Amino acid sequence: MKRHEPISKIMSTRLVTVHHGDPISKVRQLATQHGVHHIPVVNGDQLVGIISWSDMLRVSFGDAFNADQRSVDATLDHTFTIEQLMQKNPVTLEDNASVRDAAEILAKGDFHSIPVVHGTKLVGIVTSTDLIKHLLDQI
Repeated sequence: MKRHEPISKIMSTRLVTVHHGDPISKVRQLATQHGVHHIPVVNGDQLVGIISWSDMLRVSFGDAFNADQRSVDATLDHTFTIEQLMQKNPVTLEDNASVRDAAEILAKGDFHSIPVVHGTKLVGIVTSTDLIKHLLDQI
């Protein structure tokens, strides 16, 4: 792996995001529809947090009781807001960071995605899966 390869080489720029005022059901819908596990939360184009599928599973026990998705969504929408579930002030990388910078952060294992920003503007996201795919391309 090249030591200073830019993060832009492996980050996703086709972002699936939610607005900080959206209902929780929108997070579930987008995650399922797009097959993603990490969704940045924005206010305009400014990153304000990130919500993961794991965050959703922490509060969604309806699946364990075979409740239909609409019932689960309705319960979640009336019980929680995105602001309550999202990780505020997530670790980010600047868009001029390297793949190595991402690897060093993700290797700690605290989380599996890093929003990529230009200042405070969200421009991409890199996940541990992106990093593994990149590594596979190298060997």
